[in-house]
Amino acid sequence: MTPDLTRLRDLIEASPQFRRGPAPAASDKEIREAEARVGPLPPSYRWWLAEFGRGRAGAADLAVVVPSGSTDGAGEPDGTDGVLDTYDMYEAITAEWRLSGDRLCFAVEPDCGDSYFFALDRRGEAGDGECPVVRRDGSDGDEYPVAESFAGFLAVREALSRGLGDGPNPTIACLWRSTPGVLFDNGVLVYGPHRIGERNESFEVARHAPDWVMVGEDGAGQGLFMRHHGRDRTGVHRLDPTVIDDDIAAQGDLLTDDLLGWLRAGAPGV
Repeated sequence: MTPDLTRLRDLIEASPQFRRGPAPAASDKEIREAEARVGPLPPSYRWWLAEFGRGRAGAADLAVVVPSGSTDGAGEPDGTDGVLDTYDMYEAITAEWRLSGDRLCFAVEPDCGDSYFFALDRRGEAGDGECPVVRRDGSDGDEYPVAESFAGFLAVREALSRGLGDGPNPTIACLWRSTPGVLFDNGVLVYGPHRIGERNESFEVARHAPDWVMVGEDGAGQGLFMRHHGRDRTGVHRLDPTVIDDDIAAQGDLLTDDLLGWLRAGAPGV
């Protein structure tokens, strides 16, 4: 799924683990200058740089775009209103150590922690210009898949921080690896990890239907429900969330048994 940048902003603003600043957002010119050195940056990461400039995702420091004319640590003026020290240059996405073959490091945890890379050799596999994210273990250097986009990387970290694991079922976990939820013009909304808990608590889904989870809304007051335990964890059933019981499959209408395909088609038929 192509990252939904509206949901991405909602995720960032709703979570205390995504800290921003104090550096200003990067200009389009500065981002393009960085891309001239490291190649095209994934769109959702490019969006982050243009909106926030600098920040952290949990303990991981996110790479920044350093303005053109900045120093290499020698302390010379950067041509604006100050100097950038060696630490600032170390943070730059264009720092030489970040690009290693087909891997571009965009986030590092301190004290020899894990590092996160864009897999450049898999750029645009989904046709959206995004790069899958891999984690390099800080202890043994082994590499593990994390997400299908930078937006998905943030969604995965948010899910883990909220105790949601990969997600309430495999389909939603797959969605979150690309985007922290989806919102369509017709009102269909599939929750990200920052909203799913509060929405299910509001309707006491765990009490009324313990094997089910409300994964979104249809834009007309109906909830979208999927199983997170038991059989058939692919079907999406539509039902008024105020009248649910443990037999949602019998109560509600089966909307689709392929949520991701339905979303890619624009959530038709609601």
